[in-house]
Amino acid sequence: MATHDIFMPALSSTMTEGKIVEWLKQPGEKVARGESVLVVESDKADMDVESFQDGFLAAVLMPAGSTAPVGETIGLIVETEAEIADAKANAPAAPAAAAAPAAAPAAAPPTPPVAAAAPVAPAPVAAAPVVASPVVSNGRLVASPRAKKLASQMGVDLATVRGSGPHGRIQAEDVEQASGQPISVPRVAEGTAPAAGGSASSTAAPAAAVPAGNSFGRPGETVAFNTLQGAVNRNMEASLAVPCFRVGYTITTDKLDAFYKQVKPKGVTMTALLAKAVAVTLARHPQVNAATTAAGMSYPAEVNVAVAVAMEDGGLITPVLRQADRTDLYEMSRQWADLVKRSRSKQLLPEEYSMGTFTLSNLGMFGVDRFDAILPPGTGAILAVAASRPMVVAGKDGSIAVKRQMQVNLTADHRVVYGADGASFLKDLADLIENRPESLAL
Repeated sequence: MATHDIFMPALSSTMTEGKIVEWLKQPGEKVARGESVLVVESDKADMDVESFQDGFLAAVLMPAGSTAPVGETIGLIVETEAEIADAKANAPAAPAAAAAPAAAPAAAPPTPPVAAAAPVAPAPVAAAPVVASPVVSNGRLVASPRAKKLASQMGVDLATVRGSGPHGRIQAEDVEQASGQPISVPRVAEGTAPAAGGSASSTAAPAAAVPAGNSFGRPGETVAFNTLQGAVNRNMEASLAVPCFRVGYTITTDKLDAFYKQVKPKGVTMTALLAKAVAVTLARHPQVNAATTAAGMSYPAEVNVAVAVAMEDGGLITPVLRQADRTDLYEMSRQWADLVKRSRSKQLLPEEYSMGTFTLSNLGMFGVDRFDAILPPGTGAILAVAASRPMVVAGKDGSIAVKRQMQVNLTADHRVVYGADGASFLKDLADLIENRPESLAL
């Protein structure tokens, strides 16, 4: 009898454990090579997992809702239907305790979770590590878990739906459009609303009520961290070991505001403007784009600006604008719209949120005067952008005028970025925004 283990896959370089969202196949059902078997939630995204061989799903060792480390055996596939009974009989017991929250006191020791090694009883099973990668069919991601669920609920044939996601993957919005029925899609609170413009049209309004199924609790409740929040927590804790310093700068935004009004009708967002300005300045200050590694200071070949986005169901994600210094401003705005759209359904690919060399965080839409951002691991600096507001400013000649200004604060790793490096970067960024914002569209 040939039994193949289904392992918890590593869907990104930073993933250490995954949560099983849903088993798409049930024990006893036939599985085809390349067919989706289950949905796994990694630290930042939900992804289908495919089978690498034909056969039958014999046993599910980890039920939906369970969390398992990367490499843990979570299911078994056999080659023939006749082998299902033997595989079930010799399969380890499903660790039900792992799926339930740890609420009960540990009075009696629970059944220990089964390791990824061998079954409890000896059996003539030749375990072969096969299965588990993001599902791709002919170079195309098929459909998101939410899209499949909605299609089933709405009676939509996925074969008739044109996907708008990466590689043609079908998203929940595509199913909605095909059905003509409205659905409630989780909104993304974009952390880069106009810090300089004052226009609220590009900012999603805060949710009026707590959506069902989110990770926020009510008074008196204790809610466990979800997978995304857990990943954010680990990153923030890692930042405590980094010797950081902070430096601030006040930037006048009158010319940027005027330029934004000109390009906004063409689809340009304030996020793209700020990211482009930061990227162009970073290209002149490679030290601020660098990061500390075990071998020393690493200088990336690209300027990739990650922009912090708060998810309404808890957690934070940082979609990345690749080669932002060399990407056309209008194209960058289109890319950002696509990234935010796919962030809503947690369908970003790992490289789309983990390849940033510099991070931009903005709380300007909340009207804050200033704030300091926490440095993400693996980068050398992060820029916190506050609100732009009218201020009474004294000129060099003693004149007084009202100008719009915003406060930006740089948090940097002092092992790779020194005070003079940060100050010089902010000075050049201010010069670009105050005097030559129109050059961002060239």
